[in-house]
Amino acid sequence: MNYSILFSLYSLAHQTSFLDSLIVFCAVYLPYLLILFLIIYFSYHYVEGFDYQKPFEIIKTKIKEILLVFIPACFSWVVAEILKVIVHAPRPFLVFSNIVQPLFGHGGYSFPSAHAMFFSALATSLYFIHKRLGKVCFIIVLIILIARIASGVHFPIDILFGLVFGPIIAFIFHRIFIRKYK
Repeated sequence: MNYSILFSLYSLAHQTSFLDSLIVFCAVYLPYLLILFLIIYFSYHYVEGFDYQKPFEIIKTKIKEILLVFIPACFSWVVAEILKVIVHAPRPFLVFSNIVQPLFGHGGYSFPSAHAMFFSALATSLYFIHKRLGKVCFIIVLIILIARIASGVHFPIDILFGLVFGPIIAFIFHRIFIRKYK
């Protein structure tokens, strides 16, 4: 099933230059745009308006929000990188070198997907703070991760593992540190 999903999604690659560009954009550049958007959002979005009499409290709150969202995601990335060294799973274009030609260069091991763990933890952490934005973020994360399979750099199992364990890490972090935040 892992291979059939891989080949189904990978069949989108190398069809047209537009579709290849779209897949590469979603897999490579959309993650950076999402992070940039979230940083800008947290910097300028105020639920109750900006209180000019208490600017340092507002700045402190904003920094706490950013940390509560990005620290679990970064921790998830580190866990994924450690697991990659332990597991040593090759990427699809190495396993099926005569069939799969990746749309962009990517080195290292495949399992688990650090992108999947990072962005699913990010979306989960965001959901705990801003439910509506967290839901939108999950949709964008799914687009990113599907594009990474379609581009030939990850197996579906790599992505699935990240989609399961990234939110678990975010949930644990949330349960431990949310009391200090509020």
